[in-house]
Amino acid sequence: MNFILTGLALLIAPAAFAQATPEQLAQIDTLLAAEQCEVDHANVEVEDGGGFDLDDVMCADGQYDIKLGPDMTIAERRKE
Repeated sequence: MNFILTGLALLIAPAAFAQATPEQLAQIDTLLAAEQCEVDHANVEVEDGGGFDLDDVMCADGQYDIKLGPDMTIAERRKE
């Protein structure tokens, strides 16, 4: 019975997102500064392939969602 309840709890629990390291966050900040943008570190998620999903990035010309590749290059930039 405990096994079933534990299994159900794992299915119901929200998925946790991997956190970027301080070094990765510093690289992201440097990249974004060159683009005249910034992001709250709470809005940075590590994707399965090693890239990054940046939500609510504030830039000089508006707000964006940005995806970075594992090599820290902008793979996608979508204005909100």
